[in-house]
Amino acid sequence: MPEILIGACGVAIGLGLFFLYGFLLKRDARSRANSIVEEANRRSESKVVETELRIKELEIKQQAKVEKERVGFEKKLHEKEKSLDRRDSQLTQQADGLRKQEAMVQVSQNKLKQKLAEAEKNANSLNEIYDKQRKELLQITGLSKEEASKRLLKLLEDELADEVGGRILAHEQKMAEICDAKAREMLLVSIQRYAASHTADSTTSTVDIPNDDMKGRIIGREGRNIRAFEKETGIDVIIDDTPGVVIVSGFDPVRREVARQSMDKLIADGRIHPTRIEEIVSETQREVEGFLKRKGAEAAQEVDVHGLSERVILMLGRLHFRTSYGQNVLRHSIEVAFISGMIAEMMEMDGSLARRCGLLHDIGKAADHELEGGHPKIGADLLKRNNEGPEVVHAAFGHHDEILIEHPFTDGRCNGRRV
Repeated sequence: MPEILIGACGVAIGLGLFFLYGFLLKRDARSRANSIVEEANRRSESKVVETELRIKELEIKQQAKVEKERVGFEKKLHEKEKSLDRRDSQLTQQADGLRKQEAMVQVSQNKLKQKLAEAEKNANSLNEIYDKQRKELLQITGLSKEEASKRLLKLLEDELADEVGGRILAHEQKMAEICDAKAREMLLVSIQRYAASHTADSTTSTVDIPNDDMKGRIIGREGRNIRAFEKETGIDVIIDDTPGVVIVSGFDPVRREVARQSMDKLIADGRIHPTRIEEIVSETQREVEGFLKRKGAEAAQEVDVHGLSERVILMLGRLHFRTSYGQNVLRHSIEVAFISGMIAEMMEMDGSLARRCGLLHDIGKAADHELEGGHPKIGADLLKRNNEGPEVVHAAFGHHDEILIEHPFTDGRCNGRRV
């Protein structure tokens, strides 16, 4: 009996130990599971935080990129606005100048119309008075027109026989006054009939650049690009703190125009180095020479002057880039040609020859930067070498009263002023 009780107790103890071991295993497994879940939660939260940080970092970078692009776009837009403002200002000034010139021309035309109307009215009044006096004289004397004329002429002959010297002198003085007044009238009418617009140039030209970084490229390493440019064009390049522009400066307007166009081409091309500069300047010189020939031919055609040599046409075109007293010299020459032709035709002289003299009188100004002496002598020598007639040569040489006037087409004044 006691053995059975001991065996039962052993079985009970074994079962208790088994259940206790199972309970401990379950608790340990539950604890491990909880630890794994907690670790997973911590890792998940860490991943979420890391992901959020990366997203915020990407957002910050994207915002910085967008802001940089916005700033660059606003800068370009501001530069374009400044360029447009400058061009708008220039166009406004040109428009104002044109309006003023139109107003002046309109005022001159109105005055001329009024003077013509007054002259016509006075002429009609004088004709009426003359007819009335003639009729009254015929009624009073009872003589015919032929008889009255004979008696009047006889009376004048008798009076002139006593005072012939004094009468002749008075008549000569009166004729001189009439000729002077008539010459002034012809000149004024011719000037009023032809009014040309005038433009003024300076010794500098500006070239727009896309950004200030371009100034460094124009200068080049140790200044080699700007030295090559100045050597090829013979024009100075001024680069200062003025934003968006560089300046080309020189007294020769044709070379300055070649330099300006060459600089524009180099900036647009983007390849700025001595070899490319030499190519661009050479190409531009040919283009400008063609432009000068075209302007000279157009001027000659405008005033109906033919048979000019190629050299004279080229030099005439160079006057397009010259100014004198604020007036474009080529337009001035065309104006003088028209006025000279009108005056010559009024005086029943050769209008074609007068226009030729007027067109070429200032031709020496196209080369007075390159040769010694005044432009009248330079122009006369140039025209003589190109087989122009003595009247044309003399007009160029003598339009400053430097020689005795030998031909009627030569005068020391142009448009009523010294030139």
